[in-house]
Amino acid sequence: MQILDKNLSKKAWAGGVIEPAKEFGLTQLPIISGQIPQGLRGTLYRNGPARLERGGVRAGHWFDGDGAILAVNFTNAGANAVYRYVQTTGYQQESTTGKFLYGNYGMTAPGPVWNQWRKPVKNAANTSVLALPDKLLALWEGGKPYALDLQTLETWGEDDLGGLTDGLPYSAHCKQDPQTKEIFNFGISVGLNGKLNVYKSDPTGKIVRKAAFPIDGLPLLHDFVLAGQYLVFFIPPVRLNMFPVLLGTGNYSDSMQWQPELGTQILVIDRDTLSLVSRGETEPWYQWHFANGYVDSNGAAIVDIARYEDFQTNQYLKEVATGKTQTSAKSSFSRVIFNPQTAKVTAIEQILDRHCEFPNVPAPNVGQASRYTYMSGFRQGTDISQEILNTIARFDHKTDTLTEAYPGENRYPSEPIPVEDWVLTVVYDGNSHSSEVWVYDSDRLDQEPVCQLQLPSVIPHSFHGTWKPMK
Repeated sequence: MQILDKNLSKKAWAGGVIEPAKEFGLTQLPIISGQIPQGLRGTLYRNGPARLERGGVRAGHWFDGDGAILAVNFTNAGANAVYRYVQTTGYQQESTTGKFLYGNYGMTAPGPVWNQWRKPVKNAANTSVLALPDKLLALWEGGKPYALDLQTLETWGEDDLGGLTDGLPYSAHCKQDPQTKEIFNFGISVGLNGKLNVYKSDPTGKIVRKAAFPIDGLPLLHDFVLAGQYLVFFIPPVRLNMFPVLLGTGNYSDSMQWQPELGTQILVIDRDTLSLVSRGETEPWYQWHFANGYVDSNGAAIVDIARYEDFQTNQYLKEVATGKTQTSAKSSFSRVIFNPQTAKVTAIEQILDRHCEFPNVPAPNVGQASRYTYMSGFRQGTDISQEILNTIARFDHKTDTLTEAYPGENRYPSEPIPVEDWVLTVVYDGNSHSSEVWVYDSDRLDQEPVCQLQLPSVIPHSFHGTWKPMK
C-alpha cells in the first residue's frame, strides 16, 4: 500500500482512477448528440475497480480496487443507467472502518503479521460480469462470484452456482456457446502445486460438470478460449513464490516470477466430457486475454491472443493505480495454430504489430471463425509508457485492415462491446472529468459516433462488460 500523493497525477487519464467513484440510482441519460439506434434494445453492463483509496492510503495495484457495476438500459423511451458498488463482505467492512482491512493481489493485509492469515485476500468482485436469465454475476479471479439483481444492481451475496464447494474459485473469463448457451469457466486452486478446475454450466449458470487437472507450480492464468469442441488453456511461464505471501513479507503481485525457461504450457480439454485431450509446450510469452478460437476445415485449432514478450505488463498495471505510469509493456495481436489432438504448435504468427488489449468477437461468433475482432489500443504515436488505452478498433481478417475510433485528445474509451450493427463503449473525458456512453456504427468506426449519452458521474476506467438483449 502507498500513502496517497494528490500531486502525483499528471496525465488526463489519472482522473479516472484517483477519485473513488460515486454511485447513482436509476437516471435518465440525456442525449449529447445523435440518436439511439432503433434496433438497439437491451442492457450494457460494465465492471471495474472503482475505489483504490481509503483513509489517505492507496491500493497497491489496479486489480485491488473495489468493483462497481454500471448498467445502461436502452429502451423505447430512451436510455437510463444505474451505478452501484458490489457490496462484498470486504467492501462493507472497510466502508464501516474507513480503512483497508484486507490483503489483495497487490497488497498485504495491514496490521500484525497474523492478519495475513486472518484476512489474506478480499474478493473485490471487480473484473467482469455474466448476465444470466435471473441474475447478474460480478466475477473476480480468486473466489466465488457475487450475484446481483439485473435491474437494480442490489447485491444478493456470493453464489456457488450449485457446485463451487470447498472454496473452489470461479474465474472472470467464462465463455458461453452461442448455440447451446452452455457456459464454461475455470479456477486455479492454490496448494503446494496448482490445480486447474474446469466447469461446465447450463444456461442458468448451474454447474453440471466439473473436473480438475494438476499443473506445475502456481501460475497466473487469467483467461482461456473456447475453440469448437475444445477448451484451450495456455499457461504462461509466470509462477507464484508463495513464501513471501505466507510470511506476510510480500504480496501476490510482487511475488509473481517470470520464468521463460518453463515455456508456455498447453492443455486441451474436451468441452463435453471435460476430459484431457492433450498436453504440450511451446515458446514463452504472456497473455491476459484471448480474442477467440476455432477449429478450421483441416482440423487445426486457431487461437488469437494479445501477446506480450514478457511480464512487464504487470508492473505497468501496478503503476496505473498511482495515476502515473512509466513502464512500457507492448503487446501484439498474434495467432497460434496447433493440432488439438497432440497440442503441437505448427505456427505462431503476428497478425498486427500494434498494441492490443481486451480483444473480443461478436457473441454469436464465440468459438468459431469470426471475420472481425474488436480490441482496445493506442493511437499511433502515443507514448505507451505514459498513457492508457485511448482507441478502440476493428480488425477485418478478410481484408487485413484495421479501422480505429479515436475519441479525441484526453478521452479514453473502455473495452469495445460489439452488438449487432453497433459498438458500445464508455468514454472517460479527462478534459471535463466526466463520462459518456458512445454508440458507433460498427462499419464506420472511424467516423463520429451515432449517439453520445451523458452519465451522471465519472465511471472509472473499467475492465470488462457484456450485453444482455431485451426479451
